[in-house]
Amino acid sequence: MARSSAVRRLLTTSLRPTTTTTLSHPPPSSASSHNLLLSFRRGLSSGSAARVREDKEVMWREAMEKMRNIGISAHIDSGKTTLTERILFYTGRIHEIHEVRGRDGVGAKMDSMDLEREKGITIQSAATYCTWNGYQVNIIDTPGHVDFTIEVERALRVLDGAILVLCSVGGVQSQSITVDRQMRRYEVPRVAFINKLDRMGADPWKVLNQARTKLRHHSAAVQVPIGLEDDFQGLVDLVHMKAYYFHGSNGENIVTADVPENMEELVSEKRRELIEVVSEVDDKIADSFLSDEPISPTDLEMAIRRATVARKFIPVFMGSAFKNKGVQPLLDGVISYLPCPAEVSNYALDQSKNEEKVTLSGTPLGPLVALAFKLEEGRFGQLTFLRIYEGIIRKGDFIINVNTGKKIKVPRLVRMHSDEMEDIQEAHAGQIVAVFGVDCASGDTFTDGSVKYTMTSMNIPEPVMSLAVSPVSKDTGGQFSKALNRFQKEDPTFRVGLDAESGQTIISGMGELHLDIYVERIRREYKVDAVVGRPRVNFRETITQRANFDYLHKKQSGGQGQYGRVIGYVEPLPEGSPTKFEFENMLIGQAIPSSFIPAIEKGFKEASNSGSLIDHPVENLRVVLMDGAAHAVDSSELAFKLAAIYAFRQCYTAAKPVILEPVMLVELKVPTEFQGTVTGDINKRKGLIIGNDQDGDDSVITAHVPLNNMFGYSTALRSMTQGKGEFTMEYKEHSQVSQDVHMQLVNSYNADKGE
Repeated sequence: MARSSAVRRLLTTSLRPTTTTTLSHPPPSSASSHNLLLSFRRGLSSGSAARVREDKEVMWREAMEKMRNIGISAHIDSGKTTLTERILFYTGRIHEIHEVRGRDGVGAKMDSMDLEREKGITIQSAATYCTWNGYQVNIIDTPGHVDFTIEVERALRVLDGAILVLCSVGGVQSQSITVDRQMRRYEVPRVAFINKLDRMGADPWKVLNQARTKLRHHSAAVQVPIGLEDDFQGLVDLVHMKAYYFHGSNGENIVTADVPENMEELVSEKRRELIEVVSEVDDKIADSFLSDEPISPTDLEMAIRRATVARKFIPVFMGSAFKNKGVQPLLDGVISYLPCPAEVSNYALDQSKNEEKVTLSGTPLGPLVALAFKLEEGRFGQLTFLRIYEGIIRKGDFIINVNTGKKIKVPRLVRMHSDEMEDIQEAHAGQIVAVFGVDCASGDTFTDGSVKYTMTSMNIPEPVMSLAVSPVSKDTGGQFSKALNRFQKEDPTFRVGLDAESGQTIISGMGELHLDIYVERIRREYKVDAVVGRPRVNFRETITQRANFDYLHKKQSGGQGQYGRVIGYVEPLPEGSPTKFEFENMLIGQAIPSSFIPAIEKGFKEASNSGSLIDHPVENLRVVLMDGAAHAVDSSELAFKLAAIYAFRQCYTAAKPVILEPVMLVELKVPTEFQGTVTGDINKRKGLIIGNDQDGDDSVITAHVPLNNMFGYSTALRSMTQGKGEFTMEYKEHSQVSQDVHMQLVNSYNADKGE
């Protein structure tokens, strides 16, 4: 890359007047971006408009080549935040290293929430930027826990490259597979980093093989460790054939040496393997490899870069972030092998042309196109994270939200460093910034109004778990609602609903930890104590046989009385019926005036809202009205409505009612070794297994399980499968409960009623 940009510079300076030779690589600080803007705004008075535009193009490309947008993703506890902490230290963004669990009372820079520091996990993705060898690197550190998967989704949606961190002991774990799947979905080029080589049982070659088999990575190591576990001393770079040792209290002094003699054979074997794997996907190096020509470090580096950017190859780096070894070469690898914003193709949908796909130029010369990918409620209002795909955004500009059509002024523009901010005046294509005071939703697209483009949205998984919550004190109801509204806006996988039957507020999310964290955040950030309970499962009742009714409602208490008689029968609807309730009037003659028929139907409908078994709605019910009687004076709509309600209650028991429960279609993916334990547990939960397939090393089990038996399942599944199992759950149907469950539910309802 360096060579190609140098050639381009040489060509452009030889073809143009000497005044343009100032357009060399500037350091990508905000000041230099500002100077670049000023210089191209002035334009060049001499020459045609085409040449001015060409100069601007070259200038911006130079600036954008010196930028990288990367994310760090992995399975929980693989060392993502520790790695980010070291990167910030070596690039001079922070001056002290702090550990993730905050034993020193400080905690890692990127874990700014108290809850993150206490639990030692990342809950929210955090953005920062740093400079390495004159390159600006924007970094997003993402959570590893499956419950916070949306944070990984939205980070990968806007990044140009990623580092997949793998543990040298744990290897490829369940969340590594999920994260890798997300990277594929958003077509993100990546490098892998095998971390924790200092740990007992570290085996990087086992992990590399797992990445090839389980993740189907076309990958090879670009480094070989010198020693492992307690004896881990440094790394050998297979591209440049140099050994690196990390000295100093924080590994900041890198000592370069020759390859140790006792490792020469292993190193040459691994270098040959690297060249062989790269040559399978890169024609240029394949020719040299097949004709046995010597391959220079520069040629190999360029080939690895081409293959990585094209997503045909994944270079594997090694090290121990905790022991401060291997981080600087990884940073060099990010610069050498991951793409700059200009090398990644991004598409928008043109709303004015029936969502036609448009390729964005990715330069600041085009119209503004920016995507709001994350929202946060900060101390000063809503903070909206933007990835700018094209054009320039300035403080004070008016921008249009394409999704809502609203015109908004940008009051404040900042660059983020975890929870700290740096005010800037403007930002250009390729950058990740944040704006204040802009009301929008996650996934909205902003333009300058000259185009009507929207970016494709993120994949948002459906919630799998619900809890009932309510504030302990009624005085805190306002704060409680405020908290729920804020969290719902910030996190698309967090849903809030009201159970119409029980009046409970139901929160839904990706798992128990996800919901527990939000309940804890309501308590800490809004000072509202909430009572958490299991939500009332939406049972139903139905009848199993026909029953007749003949009810006379007669009331005389001075003045106009009430009189109404209804005769007919109730019966279950046939299976597969499209409606849940049917009313049929088979009355012959005028025994009941037709004006009262709607009131009778309304009465039966109202009565069916609560069956007498457990006070849940009655479904699959057909009511047929055969006959009745009316009084010339005392009959009224109210009298017939009450007659219908009491008639239903009178015949309901005779119709042999039963209870229906919601049954879920559950799909599980677990490693084959845990298949027996998991199927045994499904049977205990009264589930019916309807399918069992094999997918690589995993078993895919499909089952129908009652929802009432699925509470706490995500935790149970994790403990049964060492955290490697995952499941999805969706509503299938309501079906009849067994006799023992029927008795249990009725007895518990009667006991509650008695109390």
